[in-house]
Amino acid sequence: MINFEEMGLTPGILKAIQELGFETPMPVQEKVIPLMLGDSGDIIALAQTGTGKTAAFGLPLVQATDTENNNTQALILCPTRELCMQITGDLTDYAKYTGKLKIQAVYGGASIDTQIRGLKKGVHIIVATPGRLIDLIGRGAARLSSVTTVILDEADEMLNMGFLDSINEILEEVPQGRRTLLFSATMSSEISTIARKYMESPNEITIGTKNSSAENVSHGYYLVHAKDKYKVLKRIADFEPDVYGIVFCRTRKETQEVASKLMDDGYNADALHGDLSQAQRDAVMQKFRIRNLQLLVATDVAARGLDVDDLTHVINYSLPDDTEVYTHRSGRTGRAGKTGTSLSLVHLREKHALQQIEKIVKKKFKILQIPTGSEICGKQLFHWVKKLENVVTGHQEIEKFLPEIKEKLGALDREELLKRVVSLEFDRFLDDYRHGEDIISPVNERDREGGFERSERRGPREQYSGNYTRLFINLGKTDGFYPEQLIELVNSNTRGKKVPLGKIDLLKTFSFFEVESSFADYLIGALNNATFMDRRVAVEVAQEKTDRPAGDYPTNRPAKWSDRRPEKKRDEWKPEKKWKDKAPGKKRESSGNSTAGKRDRKPR
Repeated sequence: MINFEEMGLTPGILKAIQELGFETPMPVQEKVIPLMLGDSGDIIALAQTGTGKTAAFGLPLVQATDTENNNTQALILCPTRELCMQITGDLTDYAKYTGKLKIQAVYGGASIDTQIRGLKKGVHIIVATPGRLIDLIGRGAARLSSVTTVILDEADEMLNMGFLDSINEILEEVPQGRRTLLFSATMSSEISTIARKYMESPNEITIGTKNSSAENVSHGYYLVHAKDKYKVLKRIADFEPDVYGIVFCRTRKETQEVASKLMDDGYNADALHGDLSQAQRDAVMQKFRIRNLQLLVATDVAARGLDVDDLTHVINYSLPDDTEVYTHRSGRTGRAGKTGTSLSLVHLREKHALQQIEKIVKKKFKILQIPTGSEICGKQLFHWVKKLENVVTGHQEIEKFLPEIKEKLGALDREELLKRVVSLEFDRFLDDYRHGEDIISPVNERDREGGFERSERRGPREQYSGNYTRLFINLGKTDGFYPEQLIELVNSNTRGKKVPLGKIDLLKTFSFFEVESSFADYLIGALNNATFMDRRVAVEVAQEKTDRPAGDYPTNRPAKWSDRRPEKKRDEWKPEKKWKDKAPGKKRESSGNSTAGKRDRKPR
């Protein structure tokens, strides 16, 4: 591995990057910088975001620019205002000791008159978003006739945002003999087209595997019902107390809804989407950068250009429509040598899309179990204990209150005091999770057991004393009855009681669920006086499991079930066998219209 001194960088640049804390070159810098300083022609560099690409092209570009020549010598195109400003700031830092290098950032959402005045004074390097640059070219303010180097940063992002025509128009304005550098996380067909059209035998550099995600990012997914997505997101946030990440949604509406729910539920979260004004957007991004927000809920377009190196998680609330977008999302964590986690909330209809993403990133995603209430409470408890251990107690203002505090709490022993402190701190978590209201992950329809769908079974039940009694209820999936509705039905009819539930088995027209035995009679009495969707509820102790056919009705079901299908008896509901005399090993008798031993159908 070579160091920065061996690359041929000038003393002024070396001094600047030393002050910035640069020690050893990152892989993309190690490969790109010597090529740019050696004038080896066009370059395609495929690398994830956060791998040091700005320094890779910025350091040699600053060194190669002639500050005595007042013409524009280099053009950098990037997809967003935020990235434009970031690159401009970085180049300014690199050029701190190299003379009067003039860099102009041009982007939408800012005064075009101010940008025009800056360009007319003469600039050496323009950093621009395509749309605003097209406008400035049309006004005659941006002159590109002396440009010798063009850099397309995050080229795939620009194409995803629909800038292909603008890029083509801009590149037609630049002299033919220029050097072109293209930086991208993925190598799509559109990128290949640009390379063939505008680049001359480019050197191709790949950091990692082409079209793959960062190596230090782990990928997992939760298989969930669509209606449970928000609940699972909450559980992820609760199970990861130190989470600092971006939650990606597909639409602006979904983004705002999810962010609003999180804020209403007490989480440090906010939304970032296209309906925000630039001032609102800047305020949200600043809060996120300084960690006043733990979760930023964003659309893909809004999050582009957000440069944060220490994200712990990227959460795909919705999988992207374009599978390559996943690479950009996951690349926002695990940056600058740190590890990161990319999680996706996936329902059964999205399994194919997930498989396509796995092919692109060339990694198998791990299916994860939705955290149970018990696991979450435990994780939060020990997180709080760790904070309690490390809290600073040197506040002298507290000392004067200690005698009175000791007097009031002196009657409590140590164990009772701990219980009360923990209960006070964890009231929200205990209320949400203490009763084992765990979320069920759907599985393939073939995963059935004993006639009951495993997909609707609950996770590990909470540890309560006593045995569990299995109850029958005359509501099922066709009634819109799922675990959430059962929990709500129990809670609304047992005011003031904390009824521990166990496993739930949902079928089409009826269901079974477990309750701690000491609550069974009470719950039967409470629910038999209830209604659900204008239907009277019937609950009773279920008969013992037998070898009855899967989906058969329990023999001790309430009498009112007899009029569920008054026109038919249960045995008549089974479809007739098409071949009653067919049995294993017995051939179907041929009809009189066909010849024995010959096929009675023509091949299609």
